[in-house]
Amino acid sequence: MPRTTHLEQLDLLPYIGKWLVLSFIVACLAGSASAFFLHALDWATSTREAYPWLIWLLPIAGFVVGWCYLRMGRPVEAGNNLIIDEIHDPKRVIPLRMVPMVLIGTVVSHLFGASVGREGTAVQMGGALADRLTHVLRMRPENRRIILMAGMAAGFSSVFGTPLAGAIFGLEVLAIGRMRYDALFPCMVAAIAADRIGLLLGVHHTHYSVLEVAPLGVMSVLSVVAAGILFGLIGMIFANSAHAIGAFMKRHVPYAPLRPLIGGLVVAVAVWAVDGYRYIGLGIPSIVQAFRQPIAPWDFLGKLLFTVASLGTGFKGGEVTPLFYIGATLGNALAPLLHLPFSMLAGLGFVAVFAGAANTPIATIVMAIELFGPDIAPFSAIACIAAYLFSGHSGVYHAQRVGHSKHRVLPEGLRISELGAYRKQLRQQSMGGTPEK
Repeated sequence: MPRTTHLEQLDLLPYIGKWLVLSFIVACLAGSASAFFLHALDWATSTREAYPWLIWLLPIAGFVVGWCYLRMGRPVEAGNNLIIDEIHDPKRVIPLRMVPMVLIGTVVSHLFGASVGREGTAVQMGGALADRLTHVLRMRPENRRIILMAGMAAGFSSVFGTPLAGAIFGLEVLAIGRMRYDALFPCMVAAIAADRIGLLLGVHHTHYSVLEVAPLGVMSVLSVVAAGILFGLIGMIFANSAHAIGAFMKRHVPYAPLRPLIGGLVVAVAVWAVDGYRYIGLGIPSIVQAFRQPIAPWDFLGKLLFTVASLGTGFKGGEVTPLFYIGATLGNALAPLLHLPFSMLAGLGFVAVFAGAANTPIATIVMAIELFGPDIAPFSAIACIAAYLFSGHSGVYHAQRVGHSKHRVLPEGLRISELGAYRKQLRQQSMGGTPEK
């Protein structure tokens, strides 16, 4: 037994000091990179809106970016999944080329009209820049894991202006049903500081207003549960469709630059055919509109199809903002059916579809409180947890591990991408067959 009760606390002081310094450095790197990226994204969006004909250059832009990744970007092509893999199984420092390649690739995607997001870029930049410290300071693997998680948290926080949700995202996204609390302090410091640095560098985040929240009662809770189930199923469909199209394209189009060329042509023709300009880019105006008034009930499906086509064929960007769009517009469409306020259900869809697709219910509950205020907290918890459960063991991040399965028992440590092979093996065993090697 220890002879004194204060030695452990004294030992924590150097730990706190070390991670305060390191987390602040990570925040400076990630926050400044995200600020530059967001300003570039604003320019790309305004330019595309001023010159709608740029959509017809999307196939060429996709080919060029695909060719650049083929020639120079193969080590970093996995993006967020590479960072998650390195946190679970550290092997080598993430190449710094990830930063300019994903930044330029995403800006090009938005400039010419792909339907992609922005969080993937910010998280990748934050992780790759943070990993520079592990190389310079020769960190041990356990410390490298923490610094990478802090970089992810800082990137997410600075791009959305949600520091608490960003910190929890960095902890929660690694494994389904399990968080690593050893990185809680570094992730929180890095996320808060990165958000403040972005604001100092002129970043402005969109304000979403939930104008009315229904009283907490039996019928409102049951309605939100029903909506949450649907949000989770849509998140699952989004994730599975994007992965399926990606696998299909890799199987049938071996030359990588041709995949975004084909995808860009499909998106450009579809935009022209259905006048679908509101479905490309981030779609922030449509998200804001979903909080204020009824909109077309099929908008969520349009955004889902355009985003799946863009990401599945290889355009660079993220999934989260399109998931916000899909969720907010789906919530808007469900509001009259469930007899709930438009803005309330738009807000719940905004976070819950993301919760289901990314398997991050705690981060999204906190995000709802940060964005919409505390009044929506009970409903956001119900919607996000229901969505998380009903999205199954799928997700937009294939490198995510099973930490604790949602309902059916699954082996811990399996990647989401390995679950299909595992289930196939179980089916073969149950039929008395011999599992494939």
